[in-house]
Amino acid sequence: MVAEKMATLPVVPAVDTPRDFMRARLSQLVTAGTSCVLHVALTFVVFVLLSSTASAQESTVKLDPAQTTIEFTLDSTLHTVHGTFKLKSGHISFDTSTGNASGEIIVDATSGDSDNKGRDKKMHQEILESEKYPEIVFTPEHVKGAVNPQGVSQVELSGLFRIHGQDHEITMIFEVQPPAGDKVQGSTRFSVPYIQWGIKSPSTFLLRASDTVEIAVHATGQFISPEPHH
Repeated sequence: MVAEKMATLPVVPAVDTPRDFMRARLSQLVTAGTSCVLHVALTFVVFVLLSSTASAQESTVKLDPAQTTIEFTLDSTLHTVHGTFKLKSGHISFDTSTGNASGEIIVDATSGDSDNKGRDKKMHQEILESEKYPEIVFTPEHVKGAVNPQGVSQVELSGLFRIHGQDHEITMIFEVQPPAGDKVQGSTRFSVPYIQWGIKSPSTFLLRASDTVEIAVHATGQFISPEPHH
Protein backbone atom coordinates (compact mmCIF):
# COMPACT_ATOMS: atom_id res chain seq x y z
CA MET A 1 0.00 0.00 0.00
CA VAL A 2 2.79 2.44 0.93
CA ALA A 3 4.64 1.56 -2.28
CA GLU A 4 1.49 2.23 -4.30
CA LYS A 5 1.01 5.63 -2.67
CA MET A 6 4.69 6.46 -3.16
CA ALA A 7 4.38 5.58 -6.83
CA THR A 8 1.49 8.05 -7.26
CA LEU A 9 3.44 10.97 -5.78
CA PRO A 10 4.39 13.63 -8.34
CA VAL A 11 8.03 14.05 -9.24
CA VAL A 12 9.81 16.70 -7.17
CA PRO A 13 11.03 19.57 -9.38
CA ALA A 14 14.78 20.17 -9.57
CA VAL A 15 16.07 22.12 -6.56
CA ASP A 16 19.32 23.72 -5.61
CA THR A 17 20.14 21.99 -2.32
CA PRO A 18 19.50 18.68 -0.51
CA ARG A 19 17.53 20.63 2.09
CA ASP A 20 15.10 21.96 -0.56
CA PHE A 21 14.66 18.46 -1.94
CA MET A 22 13.89 16.99 1.49
CA ARG A 23 11.43 19.77 2.30
CA ALA A 24 9.53 19.16 -0.95
CA ARG A 25 9.48 15.37 -0.44
CA LEU A 26 8.29 15.77 3.16
CA SER A 27 5.35 17.89 2.04
CA GLN A 28 4.33 15.28 -0.53
CA LEU A 29 4.60 12.39 1.91
CA VAL A 30 2.43 14.09 4.51
CA THR A 31 -0.34 14.61 1.96
CA ALA A 32 -0.13 10.94 0.89
CA GLY A 33 -1.94 9.73 4.01
CA THR A 34 -1.33 8.10 7.39
CA SER A 35 0.02 4.91 5.81
CA CYS A 36 3.16 6.87 4.95
CA VAL A 37 3.85 7.96 8.55
CA LEU A 38 6.90 5.68 8.93
CA HIS A 39 8.39 6.90 5.69
CA VAL A 40 7.76 10.49 6.76
CA ALA A 41 9.59 9.85 10.03
CA LEU A 42 12.58 8.32 8.28
CA THR A 43 12.69 11.14 5.76
CA PHE A 44 12.64 13.71 8.57
CA VAL A 45 15.64 12.01 10.22
CA VAL A 46 17.57 12.16 6.94
CA PHE A 47 16.63 15.83 6.57
CA VAL A 48 17.93 16.64 10.06
CA LEU A 49 21.20 14.80 9.39
CA LEU A 50 21.71 16.65 6.11
CA SER A 51 21.06 19.97 7.82
CA SER A 52 23.50 19.31 10.66
CA THR A 53 26.17 18.07 8.25
CA ALA A 54 25.92 21.19 6.13
CA SER A 55 26.24 23.38 9.23
CA ALA A 56 29.30 21.44 10.38
CA GLN A 57 31.02 21.71 7.01
CA GLU A 58 30.56 25.44 6.47
CA SER A 59 32.08 27.55 9.24
CA THR A 60 33.29 31.09 9.79
CA VAL A 61 35.54 32.25 12.62
CA LYS A 62 35.92 35.94 13.46
CA LEU A 63 39.15 36.73 15.30
CA ASP A 64 39.26 39.00 18.34
CA PRO A 65 42.18 41.48 18.04
CA ALA A 66 42.10 42.19 21.79
CA GLN A 67 42.67 38.51 22.59
CA THR A 68 45.11 37.67 19.80
CA THR A 69 48.89 37.96 20.18
CA ILE A 70 51.49 38.02 17.40
CA GLU A 71 55.12 37.70 18.47
CA PHE A 72 58.30 37.68 16.39
CA THR A 73 61.82 36.45 17.17
CA LEU A 74 64.96 37.32 15.21
CA ASP A 75 68.27 35.70 16.09
CA SER A 76 71.55 37.56 15.65
CA THR A 77 75.21 37.17 16.56
CA LEU A 78 74.92 39.54 19.55
CA HIS A 79 71.46 38.88 20.93
CA THR A 80 67.97 37.66 20.10
CA VAL A 81 65.38 40.30 19.26
CA HIS A 82 61.83 39.77 20.50
CA GLY A 83 58.87 41.88 19.48
CA THR A 84 55.16 42.05 18.77
CA PHE A 85 52.65 43.12 16.15
CA LYS A 86 48.95 43.88 16.60
CA LEU A 87 46.07 42.26 14.74
CA LYS A 88 43.77 44.78 13.04
CA SER A 89 41.03 42.36 12.04
CA GLY A 90 40.51 38.84 10.79
CA HIS A 91 37.96 36.27 9.70
CA ILE A 92 38.33 32.82 8.18
CA SER A 93 35.61 30.92 6.34
CA PHE A 94 36.14 27.28 5.45
CA ASP A 95 34.29 24.26 4.11
CA THR A 96 35.68 20.94 5.35
CA SER A 97 33.80 19.01 2.63
CA THR A 98 35.67 20.78 -0.19
CA GLY A 99 38.77 22.11 1.54
CA ASN A 100 38.04 25.61 0.29
CA ALA A 101 38.86 28.56 2.53
CA SER A 102 38.52 32.32 2.26
CA GLY A 103 38.72 35.42 4.39
CA GLU A 104 41.42 37.83 5.44
CA ILE A 105 43.73 38.30 8.43
CA ILE A 106 45.15 41.82 8.62
CA VAL A 107 48.13 42.72 10.81
CA ASP A 108 49.10 46.33 11.48
CA ALA A 109 52.68 46.57 10.16
CA THR A 110 53.12 49.97 11.81
CA SER A 111 52.54 48.39 15.24
CA GLY A 112 55.82 46.42 15.17
CA ASP A 113 57.52 46.93 18.53
CA SER A 114 60.78 45.40 19.81
CA ASP A 115 61.06 47.69 22.86
CA ASN A 116 63.97 49.65 21.36
CA LYS A 117 63.15 53.00 19.74
CA GLY A 118 66.26 53.19 17.57
CA ARG A 119 65.92 49.61 16.33
CA ASP A 120 62.20 50.03 15.71
CA LYS A 121 62.75 53.24 13.75
CA LYS A 122 65.15 51.38 11.44
CA MET A 123 62.74 48.45 11.15
CA HIS A 124 59.86 50.68 10.05
CA GLN A 125 61.81 53.10 7.84
CA GLU A 126 64.37 50.84 6.16
CA ILE A 127 63.18 47.23 6.41
CA LEU A 128 59.38 46.96 6.53
CA GLU A 129 58.82 50.44 5.09
CA SER A 130 55.59 50.33 7.05
CA GLU A 131 54.50 53.83 6.06
CA LYS A 132 54.39 52.64 2.45
CA TYR A 133 53.17 49.10 3.29
CA PRO A 134 51.05 49.57 6.45
CA GLU A 135 49.44 46.12 6.43
CA ILE A 136 50.60 42.51 6.47
CA VAL A 137 47.80 40.33 5.13
CA PHE A 138 47.17 36.58 5.09
CA THR A 139 44.47 35.36 2.69
CA PRO A 140 43.50 31.71 3.35
CA GLU A 141 42.71 29.57 0.30
CA HIS A 142 42.72 25.94 1.45
CA VAL A 143 42.06 24.10 4.71
CA LYS A 144 42.97 20.54 5.64
CA GLY A 145 41.63 18.88 8.78
CA ALA A 146 38.70 19.73 11.02
CA VAL A 147 38.13 21.07 14.52
CA ASN A 148 37.60 18.27 17.04
CA PRO A 149 34.91 19.33 19.54
CA GLN A 150 36.21 16.84 22.12
CA GLY A 151 39.97 17.41 22.04
CA VAL A 152 42.96 19.25 20.61
CA SER A 153 43.13 19.12 16.82
CA GLN A 154 45.49 20.23 14.07
CA VAL A 155 44.23 22.26 11.13
CA GLU A 156 46.44 23.09 8.14
CA LEU A 157 45.71 26.44 6.54
CA SER A 158 47.34 27.43 3.23
CA GLY A 159 47.13 30.73 1.40
CA LEU A 160 48.88 33.95 0.38
CA PHE A 161 50.99 36.00 2.79
CA ARG A 162 51.35 39.61 1.65
CA ILE A 163 54.23 41.59 3.16
CA HIS A 164 56.16 44.55 1.79
CA GLY A 165 53.77 44.67 -1.17
CA GLN A 166 54.44 41.10 -2.38
CA ASP A 167 52.39 37.87 -2.14
CA HIS A 168 54.01 34.61 -1.04
CA GLU A 169 52.51 31.14 -0.66
CA ILE A 170 52.62 29.83 2.89
CA THR A 171 51.13 27.02 4.99
CA MET A 172 50.37 27.35 8.70
CA ILE A 173 49.55 24.47 11.02
CA PHE A 174 47.20 25.56 13.80
CA GLU A 175 46.82 23.65 17.05
CA VAL A 176 43.18 24.23 17.94
CA GLN A 177 41.75 23.78 21.41
CA PRO A 178 38.30 22.23 21.93
CA PRO A 179 35.69 24.97 21.38
CA ALA A 180 33.97 26.40 24.46
CA GLY A 181 30.52 27.28 23.21
CA ASP A 182 31.06 29.51 20.19
CA LYS A 183 34.59 30.49 21.31
CA VAL A 184 37.71 28.86 19.85
CA GLN A 185 41.46 29.28 20.40
CA GLY A 186 44.32 28.28 18.13
CA SER A 187 48.09 28.69 18.00
CA THR A 188 50.65 28.44 15.22
CA ARG A 189 54.36 28.98 14.62
CA PHE A 190 55.98 29.54 11.24
CA SER A 191 59.08 31.04 9.65
CA VAL A 192 59.23 34.03 7.33
CA PRO A 193 62.29 33.96 5.01
CA TYR A 194 62.26 37.72 4.68
CA ILE A 195 65.64 38.01 2.92
CA GLN A 196 64.55 35.46 0.30
CA TRP A 197 61.35 37.47 -0.12
CA GLY A 198 63.31 40.59 -1.01
CA ILE A 199 63.15 42.48 2.30
CA LYS A 200 66.29 44.30 3.42
CA SER A 201 68.48 42.68 6.07
CA PRO A 202 69.09 44.54 9.36
CA SER A 203 72.63 43.13 9.53
CA THR A 204 75.61 45.46 10.04
CA PHE A 205 79.36 44.88 10.12
CA LEU A 206 79.04 44.33 13.90
CA LEU A 207 75.79 42.36 13.96
CA ARG A 208 74.76 39.47 11.75
CA ALA A 209 71.02 38.79 11.76
CA SER A 210 69.33 35.55 10.76
CA ASP A 211 67.77 35.52 7.30
CA THR A 212 64.46 34.25 8.72
CA VAL A 213 62.19 35.60 11.42
CA GLU A 214 60.08 33.27 13.58
CA ILE A 215 56.42 34.14 14.11
CA ALA A 216 54.22 32.83 16.93
CA VAL A 217 50.48 33.50 16.90
CA HIS A 218 47.91 32.77 19.58
CA ALA A 219 44.46 33.64 18.30
CA THR A 220 41.04 33.74 19.91
CA GLY A 221 37.91 33.81 17.80
CA GLN A 222 34.21 33.23 17.67
CA PHE A 223 32.22 30.94 15.39
CA ILE A 224 29.73 32.94 13.37
CA SER A 225 26.48 31.20 12.48
CA PRO A 226 26.04 30.68 8.71
CA GLU A 227 23.25 32.52 6.93
CA PRO A 228 20.03 30.44 6.94
CA HIS A 229 19.06 28.73 3.70
CA HIS A 230 15.86 29.92 2.10
